[in-house]
Formats: sequence, structure tokens, C-alpha cells
Amino acid sequence: MYSSFFCSIFLSPSCKLRRQFNLNGIHRTGDVILGGLFEVHYSSVFPELTFMSESFILCISFDPPGFRHAMSMAFAIDEINKNSTLLPNVTLGYSLYDNCATLGIGFSAALSLASGQEEQFLPQENCLGTPPVLGIVGDPFSTFSIATSDILGLFKVPIISYFATCSCLSDRRRFPSFFRTVPNDAFQVRAMIQILKRFSWTWAGLLVSDDDYGLHVSRSFQSELTKSGGGCLAYSEILPWGNDPDEYKRIVDVMKKSTAHVVIVFAHQMHMIQLMEEVVRKNVTGLQWIASEAWTLVDGLHTPAFMPYLGGTLGIAIRRGRIPGLRKFLSRINPEQHRTNDYENSMVKQFWEHTFHCRFAPPSAGWVEAGGVLCTGQEDLEKVKTEFLDVSELRPEYNIYKAVYALAYALDNMIRCVSGKGPFSNHRCATIKTLEPWQLMYYLEKVNFTTPSGDLVSFDENGDVLPIYDIMNWQWLPDGGIKVQNVGEVKKSALKGEELTLHEDKIYWNFESKEPPKSICSESCPPGTRMARKRGQPVCCFDCIPCSDGKISKKTDSMECISCPEDFWSSPQRDLCVPKKTEFLSYHEPLGICLTATSLLGTFICAVVLAIFIHHRSTPMVRANNSELSFLLLVSLKLCFLCSLLFIGRPRLWTCQLRHAAFGISFVLCVSCILVKTMVVLAVFKASKPGGGASLKWFGAVQQRGTVLVLTSVQAAICTAWLVSASPVPHKNTQYHNDKIVYECVVGSTIGFAVLLGYIGLLALLSFLLAFLARNLPDNFNEAKLITFSMLIFCAVWVAFVPAYVNSPGKYADAVEVFAILASSFGLLVALFGPKCYVILLRPERNTKKAIMERNTKKAINCSETINHKKVFTCGVGCLTLSLTKAPHSLRVILVLHSCNRPAFEMSNL
Repeated sequence: MYSSFFCSIFLSPSCKLRRQFNLNGIHRTGDVILGGLFEVHYSSVFPELTFMSESFILCISFDPPGFRHAMSMAFAIDEINKNSTLLPNVTLGYSLYDNCATLGIGFSAALSLASGQEEQFLPQENCLGTPPVLGIVGDPFSTFSIATSDILGLFKVPIISYFATCSCLSDRRRFPSFFRTVPNDAFQVRAMIQILKRFSWTWAGLLVSDDDYGLHVSRSFQSELTKSGGGCLAYSEILPWGNDPDEYKRIVDVMKKSTAHVVIVFAHQMHMIQLMEEVVRKNVTGLQWIASEAWTLVDGLHTPAFMPYLGGTLGIAIRRGRIPGLRKFLSRINPEQHRTNDYENSMVKQFWEHTFHCRFAPPSAGWVEAGGVLCTGQEDLEKVKTEFLDVSELRPEYNIYKAVYALAYALDNMIRCVSGKGPFSNHRCATIKTLEPWQLMYYLEKVNFTTPSGDLVSFDENGDVLPIYDIMNWQWLPDGGIKVQNVGEVKKSALKGEELTLHEDKIYWNFESKEPPKSICSESCPPGTRMARKRGQPVCCFDCIPCSDGKISKKTDSMECISCPEDFWSSPQRDLCVPKKTEFLSYHEPLGICLTATSLLGTFICAVVLAIFIHHRSTPMVRANNSELSFLLLVSLKLCFLCSLLFIGRPRLWTCQLRHAAFGISFVLCVSCILVKTMVVLAVFKASKPGGGASLKWFGAVQQRGTVLVLTSVQAAICTAWLVSASPVPHKNTQYHNDKIVYECVVGSTIGFAVLLGYIGLLALLSFLLAFLARNLPDNFNEAKLITFSMLIFCAVWVAFVPAYVNSPGKYADAVEVFAILASSFGLLVALFGPKCYVILLRPERNTKKAIMERNTKKAINCSETINHKKVFTCGVGCLTLSLTKAPHSLRVILVLHSCNRPAFEMSNL
């Protein structure tokens, strides 16, 4: 201890104090002495204080609540001494000092408690001995506690503060012996941030005192606020100590100009009084104040002058507790009771003089002459109005009460140690006579008890208790009265963590709307937008930027917009991903309906034409037009019309595979029939020339069918190879439109598709060339011109199809292909079968043997030669072959009209 400290310096056989401080105090003897440091005066006047010279210290401005704090410790010790189960046979004493709200005095008082006030004493061996006090309750100020703990912590003297909240004091390496029964500022800061979040106050100002308490809070608050994302500070100012009106004017101007309507203040009473005087002077209204525990319950601010501005303040307050018997103890205090042989209890005298406005003899000069009253010590406290006896809000007193009991329980656990089972070396136990502070600290760390109010008291690894705060609200009553109402609490539990409970219906709001104010830098960004920080300003100041297409934000104040899944797109409000619109050539849209109707119409016409031909199959017109190929051609055209339906509707795997195969095979079948018909026409007319008759044997009915089958089989083989190697599959295309899914069939193999179309084009081109060569042949029922015209339409359509198909997106590519199929099919149908149906239906008189004979015999006949015993006549409009055949009963004459590709009719018995 300090006794050994001084011995080691001076190497003398005795320990001697370097100087003795003149301090206000109150004392009581006992087996174990506990020290206390309290703010009984909140100001002092003294010359420069040194450790080497005497200094007279004058404490001024007596503070009755501060004296009540000191007496609460005295009461707790008195209660413990009367308790037969707690510390039996041990009497606790105390030495309580006034720090006068001055660092030098508080530090001197702490040294006096640690070193004692005896000028000299003989130490035991190694300069060891029981120190003057085993533990200290106090100091209430963080700065004072830091200074005291820095020194006394070296000697492991337990210090339990009831009001020092600086979170820096939780540093166990620097302050190993510091404990406290008040939550630290880190918890208070988080509690305030929870209040800000509760009312969506994201834009606030921060004012702190210019000391360790305020500066540590400032750093902690900004760090925690940023970490929690609860808001930003519009400004952060430091309130100076002393009288500095210019600085207070500047700070109030900052508050007035700011758009923040919430002001958080971590400061002391003296700072708040000076600040509020300037606020009143400049009439700064419309602010919501949030008070730290240092000034939430300060009566000096509950004045009619300040309440128009401070009304509605929300403050953090130390937990209120219940201390039975305290008021009775306080009411019995008098100077005679606390007078001892060893000490003059100056604090009691000062309290008495302050309360009864008297002076103890001998008074100062001129006191009696000026009408002053002498104190007798018999005055009755119950007959005077004093806040000293107000025990309705026991908050710091409750923490003092817990601190004293923590030390008592630690001592009690120590004296109950069983010899040989102790926690120290060789399983030793500590004793009252040989007790050292570090041994008491061991037991203090393991304290665990419950107060009469039901609060559990224990210390964590940093010396902090389980934190709990009350939330207070300053209410200005209609009758002009002022009430500080409890409206909630914030606490930390092992199970639920930090928890805020707030009764908003009990809160008084000092605004015309009687509602919580808004304090934001920028309005919240609604869903569908994102926040874009304004350059050079805090993160709470931002612009709201709408999400781009395909992105959404579902929450308010989203930092980023999220992209929708592949098959979804943003809604118009950009707050929801909705399924993308699907696009394909549908049966339900006008274009799909028109193409479907056209396809069915073409199929129906083909069926009608086929029915007409079947019905008139025995007529010369049908027989003269190679009826078998005509029927096959009509069936293929019908398939061409029907295959276009596979291009309409949502693409599926089977439709994608079937549509091009059906289209390719149907058209090859159709063009093959036309090609064979054209080749037969040319062959017959070639046979009409000298020496050309031998070519007809290659174009019989079997050969015609075989040619069509072979040509069609080639296309079938192409389709099979394509489907096996790279089959067309359905595909969801999102490249055409971001907000649409275009369902289409990808061809799989472009080469396969090109070969399929190329093969159709080759046959069509060949048919066109052959028909073109036969265009000048005799034209009576000569189909060469009709085939030429139909192939010209067919080729024109498909040549135009290629660029149109390549440049058409999505469903329009299918529509182009369907249109090409229908246009070419209608071209073939009309060109090849229109004139024939016209004759069959509208000019039946021309569909007779006689009509055909008459039309042919009217022309000039140029007989060319006899072929195979058949006389062939070449007429102007056709070629007739007269075959003279001997028969048993008649001469059979066969007239063959070569305007079609096979013998069409026979006229017998001419």
C-alpha cells in the first residue's frame, strides 16, 4: 500500500505521510473501514494544489442530493452491522470524503483513503499491514475514477463506482481493480441508438462535455451508430468547461441552422445550464432532446424558463431501486450523532447550516450582527422542506447501496473460508487482520446476490454489472407542474440480449402535433428505388434512384437493386419480380387466328378439289390429266397446308422436331409430283417426233410412282439425319426483348435446315426449268404453262422467304415461314387446279369426248409418221395417236391426248 510505497522511497524504519490534506469528510470507526467519494459540493475555491505545500481548500455550493448519496452509504453500512447473518462479529466503519466536483480534491481524497491520515506509524515486517480502507465506493465522475484507478489499481485496491459510466474504465489491463454498479456508456450509447431506431430518427446532433466522459462517448457513439446503421450525426460539438459564452453561442447557432430535430447530450448539469441559457436567448425551439444519465434527473433544469424547450425530453436514468428504512435513517441525522472523538464530521455541519440557514459557533465575523442565526443541532429536519429527505427516486443511492453490499458479501465470503481449502497459495485463507486488497478483489469478482428490489448483482470479467436503465420523459403538466415520468426500460439479459421496452402512450411530446417529430436528412427511399449517397455528405443524405429495368428493391431504403431471376422481370413499380411475358405465335392472337384460318381454308379447298376430281374421275378432263398424280398432288398440298399448323402454338420438343420434317417432306412430295408430270409431258412430246417413241417406256405408271417415292425418300433421309445429329429444340429467347420470353424452335443444325430447303429449291427449280422449256408446246390442256406459272410463284415466295425469315424476330419468323408455306401452297393449288375445276364445274360442255375431239380436229393436222404400227397425228393444239388394232369383232381406235402425262382416255369402236 501507500505505507509501503513511502517506506521504499525514504528507507526509514517508519512510514510517514508526505502531507495531510484538509478535506471535508464524515467518519465512523470499525473493524474494517470502507471509503467513499461523493460530490457533496459542486464547486470549490483553492490556490494551486501541490503535494509539497499546505493548501486551504474551500468547497462551495452545497448539494443536498450529493450529501444524501454519502448518507446512503452510511445507512447501508449501518444496516449491515445490524444484520446478524452478514459479517457476524465484524463491524464496518467508513470514511466518506467530498470531492467538491474537483479533480484535485477527489484525487487527494482517494490518496488519503488509501494512505490514511496518521502522520506516522511503525510497519510490520516488510512494511506490510492492513491498509486504512479495504475498498472505496466512488468516485461518481469518470475522469476522477480514471485518475484514481490509474494509481490505486497498481495496488489492487477495489474501487466500486456508482456513477462513472465511461466505457474506457472497462479496460481490465489498465484498471484491474475497478468495478461499478452503473452500466457503462457503451450500453447507454446502444440504448440511445435503440431509441433513435424506434422513432426512425436517423439525423441527430451530438453534444458532449469536454472530459473523459464526453470524449469517450463521442467516439463510441459515432462508431456504434455507423455499425448499427441507425443513422448519422448532423453535427458533433464539445461543450467547454467554465464560462465560455462565445463557444456556447457558436454551438447554438450550429443547432439552429441544422436540419436535425433531435439533439443528444452527454454532459453535466453545469454544461446544460449554460447551454440552455443560450438556447432560451436565441429561442431555439422544435428540438427533441435526449438526455444522458448525467442530467436526466437534475432538478436544476426543471424550471419554467427551460421547460418550453426541454419539455418532452427523453432521458436515460439509472435504475430506480427500493431501500427500506432509508428515509427514517436520513431524518435522524444531526451534528451531535456524527461527532466522534477522532474526527470532526464537517459534512454534517455543512448540511445542517445549508438546510437551516444557520451557523455553528464560532460564526464568521458579522454573522450575528447581520441577523444570522446560530445552529443548535437540535433543529428538526421533518419541519423543513428539503430534497435531502426525498427518497422517491432512489437511483444513484440504489447503486451506492449495491456497491456497499457487494463489498460486504465479498468480506463475508472471505471470512467463511475453510482453513486448508482457501483459494490462495497453499490453500490458505485470508483473515481480517492480514487481509490485503487484492485478496478482497478475488472475492469481489465472484459476488452474486439479490437486492431487496429483486435485482441480481454480479460483475462480469470487466467489472461491469448486468446493465439496466430506466427511460424517463419530462412532462409539462397542464397546471404548470413538471413531472419526470418513467416510460420504459432498456436492459440486457443473458437470454434475450439488449431489450428496449417503451410505453409510447405515456410519452409527452412537446410539439403541436403531439406526435414524435421527424428527424431525417433525406426522405426514405420507397421500394423500387435505391439510395445514392450525396457527394460530400453523410450516408443518411441521399437521393432515391429508381431501379433499372429488370431490377427491383423490395425494402425501404435499399442500398442496391437486385436482379430478377432469368424468367422474371421487374414490375412497373420496380418492387416485385413478375413472370416475364411470353411470346410465341399463338392460336389466340389475331395473327395466329388468321394464319390458322387460312391453313384450314387451304386444307378445305384441297379436300373439295379432291372430292371434285374423285367425283368426276371418269370424265375426260380428269382422265386426261394423269389422275393418279393429280390425286397424290392434292394430298401433298393438303399436308402442306396442315403442316403450317405445327408452327402455331407454344413450341414443344415434338412440334419443333416435326414441323420442319413435315414441311420438308410434304413439299418435296408435292414438287416431286409436279416434276414427274412435267417430265412426262416433255417425254410424250419428244416421242411424237421421229425416233423419239422409245423414251415413253421410261415414263410408265410404275416409273412415275417410283420417281416420286425416291425423290421423297431422299428428303426423308435428310430429315432423319438432321433430327438424329442436331434435332431442333424449343428455346426461351430473351435477347429480342428483356421483358419478354420469346419461345422459338432453334433449328439445331443450320446445315441440316439449309440442306432441307436447298433440296426443295433444287426440285422446284428443276420443275420450273422443265416447264419453262415445255411452255411452247401445243396448249390444249397442256399443263406446262400452268406448271411454269406455279413454279414461278413457288420460287418467288421462297426466295423472298429467306431474307424475311432471317430478319424477323421471334414469333414473326414463324409467321413468315407459315405465310411462305401457305402462299406457295395456294399458288400451286390455284395455278394447277383452278382451270380444271373451272372446266369441270362451270364449263361441263367442254369436259366431253366430243368437245375435246372437235376442238382438236378443228386444228390443222400434220401427220408425222407411224410409230410402232400406230399412226401419230400432230395437231395444232395437241398430239393425237391413232392406233389401228385388229380385234375379233371390230376395229379398235385409241385416241390418246398427250397433254397430260399418261393416257387419259380411250375412244373405242370409232
